[in-house]
Amino acid sequence: MDKKNLSLPENAQRELRDGEQYRPLLSPEKNYIEVTPYSVTVGILMVIIFSAAAAYLGLKVGQVFEAAIPIAIIAVGLTSALRKKDGLSQNVIIQSIGGCSGAVVAGAIFTLPAIYILGVEVNFWQMFLSSLLGGVLGILFLIPFRKYFVKEMHGKYPFPEATATTQVLVSGESGGNSAKTLLASGLIGGLYDFIVATFGAWGETLSTTVCHWGQVVADRAKLMLKVNTGAAVLGLGYIVGLKYAFIICCGSFLVWLVIIPAMNLIWGDCVIDLMGTGISSTIAEMSPDQIFREYARHIGIGGIATAGIIGIIKSFGVIKSAVVLAVNEFRRKDGKAPVEERTQRDLPMKSVIFGIAIALIAVFAFFAFGGVVNNIWQAVIGLLIVAVISFLFTTVAANAIAIVGTNPVSGMTLMTLIIASLVLVAVGLKGNAGMAAALIIGGVVCTALSVSGSFITDLKIGYWIGTTPKNQETWKFVGTLVSAATVCGVMMILNKTYGFTGDNALVAPQANAMAAVIQPMMNGGGAPWLLYGIGAVLAIILTVCKIPALAFALGMFIPIDLNLPLLIGGAVSWFVSTRSKDKAVNDARNEKGTLIASGFIAGGALMGVVSAILKFAHVDLFLYGWNEKWGEAVAIIPFVALIAYMIYASMKGSEKKTTD
Repeated sequence: MDKKNLSLPENAQRELRDGEQYRPLLSPEKNYIEVTPYSVTVGILMVIIFSAAAAYLGLKVGQVFEAAIPIAIIAVGLTSALRKKDGLSQNVIIQSIGGCSGAVVAGAIFTLPAIYILGVEVNFWQMFLSSLLGGVLGILFLIPFRKYFVKEMHGKYPFPEATATTQVLVSGESGGNSAKTLLASGLIGGLYDFIVATFGAWGETLSTTVCHWGQVVADRAKLMLKVNTGAAVLGLGYIVGLKYAFIICCGSFLVWLVIIPAMNLIWGDCVIDLMGTGISSTIAEMSPDQIFREYARHIGIGGIATAGIIGIIKSFGVIKSAVVLAVNEFRRKDGKAPVEERTQRDLPMKSVIFGIAIALIAVFAFFAFGGVVNNIWQAVIGLLIVAVISFLFTTVAANAIAIVGTNPVSGMTLMTLIIASLVLVAVGLKGNAGMAAALIIGGVVCTALSVSGSFITDLKIGYWIGTTPKNQETWKFVGTLVSAATVCGVMMILNKTYGFTGDNALVAPQANAMAAVIQPMMNGGGAPWLLYGIGAVLAIILTVCKIPALAFALGMFIPIDLNLPLLIGGAVSWFVSTRSKDKAVNDARNEKGTLIASGFIAGGALMGVVSAILKFAHVDLFLYGWNEKWGEAVAIIPFVALIAYMIYASMKGSEKKTTD
């Protein structure tokens, strides 16, 4: 393998023609060093470091950075410095183990801090088992679907985060022009995002309210647009592409340009409290952001849930084939599965089925004898909620990651909490005990969905490069165990140090939202079923019209400032790849643009870690006065410059490719 010319095959990111096969970088016919004391040790070390950093940042500001890319960068640097043999294959294992950190952290901090917020008693082992068992279920439920998502759907999904991480691993291994392009764009994107996050030299978000007339329109008509000016989000949009970015933004436009203004126009003078959370403001007194949080985003939750159910129905054949494969393996007299090539070798299906059974028994024992519920019947109910929702929505989480790189886990968890609360109240579990039980059940589901969504990224990286899926699947359990212990320990320390309620407390926005929903339901309140129903109807209509309902619903749920940059990045991707009449030139430009976008994502993610460390050390360099007065107004200048650089660098020097 010539490292200097190492790059992904031409057909890595497009749909395969009839009879065409994808051949990964590492030959399926050869064996490579993957799992070693070095790769496992470094992977576990990455889990500990990044779990702690992600937990703090997530609880402080509500954003959990994706650890896969920074870990890939560190792995490449260490492996190169130590001159490790088969560095690329070992780096995939390091990244796969280390990537557990962001997934488990998201599952834990979105739900478990709500226990502290509600003043309910909880111990370390309850939080640890909630995260661990959820993570284990997420891994096991995803394995039967690996071939469908990473092989059968090859080229149909953009896999933005997997693309960026793979580019980091491959370019770092090969060096040459690709590595230089990735390094240059990584420095630019990282420095850009670091200046925004650490110094606030310009606004992180640019909105129409920066002008007087825009503020007037937002106050009176509740009409507002916002765009995140970060380099990482722009790079994500480039890889997502114009098609999916446009569909996602259509969902955002419907909410922000139609539904929110319409609510103000029709019910402006009304106080609407659909969940019994104590809302006292009229619609007219709320900002567009408040209307979105309190009402409109619930339409997105209903849409995501319904699109997920529709997706489950559509993928019934995939689910059936996975079940048939498991049954056939059990029926084999010799007890052995058919021999497959190395790059398609999963954990034996028999082991997966036994693993799921053992995990579910452990979940039941945890609920029944771990102080979560009051009796065996309630433990059975909790087990059914976890098993059914985790299994069915595993494919939804994987789909979302494959399309946009964002897992709507908080929306699906919110729906889980509502269902769990309704069922638990019906079987007699209310008050503080009911809230604790619902949140722990929600924590198991949330972690399962978060881990399954993240794991599909790891498996796609391994598929492109050519590592052994079985090794990734086996060592993912170890990463989940270490991450669960780390994040729960950090959470307890942060609770004692800062707390989640009162002055100077950690914000924990998702957990606060969960607490706000669950408390009234456990005390006789309700859920916004009308809004969920509207989202469900929209998802059905979109499906009938053959429009990807999940992507559209994601747009309704995710804030518009994170969606508009996707559209801009997608537009840049379309522009640079269509300017020439020569397809080879367009392909070369698009490939270089993908490297630049990956650099933006990698640099932004890495600098996010640095910013988190500075915040943890109480180093505050933020220019508050300047940022409040001028930050948003000047943000347009560096943002336009960043877009211009992306276009110019993608098109410059992309010579026509020749073939022998």
